[in-house]
Amino acid sequence: MSRRRGATFFPTRDYICSHVVSSIPFCHLRMTLYRRLGLRIGDDSVLLMSTEVQHAVGITIGKNTIINRHCHLDGRGGLVIGDNVNVSSHALLVAGSHEVNDPGFHGVARPIRIEDDAWLCTRCMVLGGVTVGRGAVVAAGAVVTRPVEPYAIVAGVPARKIGERSHDLRYNLGGYFVSWQ
Repeated sequence: MSRRRGATFFPTRDYICSHVVSSIPFCHLRMTLYRRLGLRIGDDSVLLMSTEVQHAVGITIGKNTIINRHCHLDGRGGLVIGDNVNVSSHALLVAGSHEVNDPGFHGVARPIRIEDDAWLCTRCMVLGGVTVGRGAVVAAGAVVTRPVEPYAIVAGVPARKIGERSHDLRYNLGGYFVSWQ
C-alpha cells in the first residue's frame, strides 16, 4: 500500500499499542494485547494506561516491573527494562535522534538498558546509548545522557551523581497495581 495523498491508512502496530491498547482500562486484557503485538513483558509486570510505544518489537520488560501512566517507550534502538523496575509517570525513554552534523540529518537509534531495581522518577528522560545501573535512581526531571552507575542517585540536566542508594533493597513491585488496574 502506498502512502500517497488520499491513500487509505491502516493503523500500525505502534499506533495500536499507543492509542488503542493503552486506553483499555482492564489490565490483564491490556497486557495480553501488548504481548500479542510484540512487546516482551515478564510476569507480574504492568504498563498503566496512556503509555506511548515506538517500535514495540524492540522492547523487553522484565518481571515485577511497573511502567506508570503517560510514559514514552522507544524501542527503535532496543529497550531492555529489567526486573522490579519502577518507571514513574511521564518518564521518557528515547532511543532515537539525528546526526546533527550530517548534511542529510539522518536518524540514529541507540539502545537503552534499565537494570533491575532501578527507579526512574517523574518526568525524567533517558536518552539512547545509556545504561541505568542496578538499583540506581534517576531524579524527577533529570536528563540522562551518560551511563549511571549501580545504586547511584542522579539528578539535573544533564544528570550528575548526587548520592548513593542503599544496596539493601527488599521490595517487590510484582502484582502491586495488577489487582486494581
